Amino acid sequence: MPGERLTVRSMADVGRFPGAAPPTRVELTIHKEEEKKPEEGGCRRWFRKMCPCCCKKQASASYDITDKVEYVKPPAPAPSPQPEKPDIEKEEMREMEELKLSVCSVDLLSSQTGQNRKEHHTDLFHGDELIIRRGQTFQIQVELNRPFSADTDKLHLELRTGGLPQVSKGTHVIVPLVDHLEDERWEAKVVQQTDNNIKLSVNSLASAVVGLYGLSVVTSSLKGDNHTTYTSPKHIVMLFNPWCEEDTVFLDDEDERKEYVLNDTGRIYYGTEKQIGARTWNFGQFHEGMLEACLFILEKSDMPPSGRRDSVNVVRVISAMINAQDDRGVLMGNWSGDYSDGVSPAAWSSSVEILRKYHSSCGTPVCYGQCWVFSGVTTTVLRCLGIPARSVTNFQSAHDTDVSLTTDVYFDEDLEPLDYLNKDSVWNFHVWNDCWMARPDLPPGNGGWQAVDSTPQETSQGTFRCGPASVCAIRTGQVYLKHDTPFVFAEVNSDKIYWQRNLDGTFSQIFSEKKAVGHFISTKAVGSDERADITHLYKHQEGSEEERIAVETASRYGSKPDMYSTASAEDVSVEVKMDGEGPRMGADAKLSIILKNSSPEPRQTTLHSQVAVMYYTGVLKGTIKKEQMSVELQPNEEKIVEWVLPYQQYQNELVDQAALMLTLSGRVNETQQVLANQTSFRLRTPDLKICPQGDAVVGKEMAAKITFTNPLPRTLKDVVFRVEGLGLQKGHVVVVGDVGGLATVTLTEHFIPSQPGPRKLVASLDCKQLTQVHGVADITVLDQ
Repeated sequence: MPGERLTVRSMADVGRFPGAAPPTRVELTIHKEEEKKPEEGGCRRWFRKMCPCCCKKQASASYDITDKVEYVKPPAPAPSPQPEKPDIEKEEMREMEELKLSVCSVDLLSSQTGQNRKEHHTDLFHGDELIIRRGQTFQIQVELNRPFSADTDKLHLELRTGGLPQVSKGTHVIVPLVDHLEDERWEAKVVQQTDNNIKLSVNSLASAVVGLYGLSVVTSSLKGDNHTTYTSPKHIVMLFNPWCEEDTVFLDDEDERKEYVLNDTGRIYYGTEKQIGARTWNFGQFHEGMLEACLFILEKSDMPPSGRRDSVNVVRVISAMINAQDDRGVLMGNWSGDYSDGVSPAAWSSSVEILRKYHSSCGTPVCYGQCWVFSGVTTTVLRCLGIPARSVTNFQSAHDTDVSLTTDVYFDEDLEPLDYLNKDSVWNFHVWNDCWMARPDLPPGNGGWQAVDSTPQETSQGTFRCGPASVCAIRTGQVYLKHDTPFVFAEVNSDKIYWQRNLDGTFSQIFSEKKAVGHFISTKAVGSDERADITHLYKHQEGSEEERIAVETASRYGSKPDMYSTASAEDVSVEVKMDGEGPRMGADAKLSIILKNSSPEPRQTTLHSQVAVMYYTGVLKGTIKKEQMSVELQPNEEKIVEWVLPYQQYQNELVDQAALMLTLSGRVNETQQVLANQTSFRLRTPDLKICPQGDAVVGKEMAAKITFTNPLPRTLKDVVFRVEGLGLQKGHVVVVGDVGGLATVTLTEHFIPSQPGPRKLVASLDCKQLTQVHGVADITVLDQ
C-alpha cells in the first residue's frame, strides 16, 4: 500500500556482555508508486544489452526500494562522566613515524664549477650532471627528516646501471656506510653533519662499470626494519680514470694526460712520406651533447653492461661501432669518389657534427668517412670516456689480405702482373689510433700504447674491427698475442715479396724489399702542434739485427711460415737467473745470463739486451740501458755471462714496485736459430725490523723498537711511518722527515695491549724515493 510503514524490531542483544545498550530499532520505509511506469522501449533494451554498465534495467514495482534507511534509537540513559582515554595505538604510530628516518632530498653536488667536477677533471663537460671518474672519491649531500644517529640508524647507497642490474655483475652496487674509507672498495663515510643534513664522501672501485647510473639512498633502523628508499631524479655518469693508479688506463705523466685526455683539438697527418701534410681536427669531446652521444654508442652496441668495466673490451667495441660496415655504426666508409648523397670525407674537420648527427638520428650511419675521419671520431669517443688516445699516421702502410705477414706481388712467366692475385696493397698513408692501457690479459711488458683501427678493412672474429694490439708486441714480432697483432705488424713492418709463376704453376720468390713499408709513423707532439715521429715504438731500426729477428719471428705465425730460411738446428738455449732473492735497492743489479750449446759443434751468437722500467701493471715506462755482446760457445759448453745494471742508471727512473724488464734477442750464426727471452724482476727493498720490548700483558704498558736503514746513498725526503696492531694499538702516522743516505733511524712505540692471544704489530714506511718498505712482529699477549 502507498505510504505503508513497516517496523522491524531486533530482539538480539547488542554487544557481548549484559547491561549493554537496549535493542536498536530499525525502521524501513517502502514507497509504492501511485502511477504505473511506462514500459521500456525496444531501443533502450538493445542499448542496455550492448552496454549493461551504462544502462541498468529498472527494477519492477514490487522491488522498488528507496535508498533511504532511517535508524531510530530510543534515548539512552546519560552515562556517568569519565576522563577521555587517549588512543595509545595512534599515538605510538605517530611517534614511530616521527622517529623513522627518511630522505627528503639528495644533492649530487654536480655543479660544473664545484669540487666534484674539478677534482675528477670533468669540469670541461657542459651541463651540471654529476660526471665522475672511477676509483676516486666524490661527495653528495643528503637531507633527512631528522638528524642522523649512527647509534640508532642505518643508511646505505645503491647504484644501478643497465637494463637488468645484478650485484654479481657489478651493475648493481651496494655502498655501505663505514667509519674509515679504504681503497679498492665501494664505501661511503659521513664527513659532515649539520642538523638534518649529512655530507657523504663516496669511494668507488677502480674497476667499476663505466656508464650511466641511477642512485638510491636506503635508510632503516639498526634492527633492519622501517626501511625507506629515496631515488634521486638525477643520474651519475662514471668514466675511466687515467689519474687513478689502480685503473687500467692510468697514465702517470700529467702533460700526457692533458694532451691525450683533455685536449679537444689535434693534428692528423696525411699525404706521402716525402710530402707530409697536416690538418687540424676538432675532437670536441667536451662539447655539448658529446658525452650523451658516446654513451649512446655504448648502449647501441651488443656489449652487456658488465663488459664496460674492461678497457680492452670497450676499446674493441668502439673500434667496431665507429664504422657502419656490419652493425650500423657511426660512419659509412666510401672510397668511390662519389659522395653526392652525403658529405665528402675530406670536407670534415670535426667529430662533433658527425656524432651529433648520429645521435640525433637514433643511430643512422653518417655519410661518409675514410681513415682519418674514422680515426678522428675514435679519438673523440675514447677521450670522452676517459681512455688516453691519439691519432697515428703510418706512411707506406701495407694492407695484408691473407695473413702472410708479407706484402706479396705476383707475376706470370713473362713478368706480367697477375691482377687477380695481387690483393695486397700499400697505401700512401693510413691513419689509426693508439690508446693507453695496461694489458693484464697479456704477458708482462705488453701494456702501454695499443693500436686500434676503426677503418673497415678486414674482419676480426667476424666483425670489422681491429685491436687493441700491443705496440710492444708488434715491435718484437710477437704476433700470436691478441688482438689483431699480425695485421698491424704487416702494416708497419712486412717485407714486400715479388713472386713469379713457374711453368708447373708453382711460384718462386724472385725479389724482396725489406724497407718498403712503415715509414715516418707520426702523431701530434705533446704540448705543441709539432709532428712527433714514433716509428721507433712500432719497429726496431730498419735493417738492424733486432728488426730482422722480429720480422722472421712474426712470419712463423703467418700463412707462409717457410717464407724465410728456417733454422737448420735449435741447439742453443738462453735463460736468466738471479742469486737468492734477487737484486737489492741501492746497489748494482746483477743477473746471470746462461747460454748452453748442446751440439757437438761450436756456436757463435750476438746477443742484444735492453732493460726497461716497468709498472706493476706490465706497462713499460722506458728503456734505460741497451747493449750487445758476442758470445762464443764450444761444443756442449755452458757459459754464464754476468749482466749488470749500475745503480746510477736506475736511481732516478724507478716507479712504484721498482720493477724492471730485461729483454734478450739474438741469432746463432751457424744455424740461424733465433734466441729470445724476457725476464721481469724487481729491486728488493729492506724490511723494517720490529723488536718488542718488555712483557706483553693485557692492560700493561710495553714498547717496540722499529729500525730502518736507508739503502740508498742519498737522502730520503719526507719519510712517514705508519704503525698499527689490532688489539695492541690504534693505527697512527709518525712523521720522521728526512733520512740521510745509508743512515739508520729507530722509532720506539709505547702501547698497552687490550686483547689477549697472538697479535701482530705492523709497520710501513713511505716516501717518494722508496716504497714497499714494511715489517711485522708477532706478539703473544697474556691475559691479566
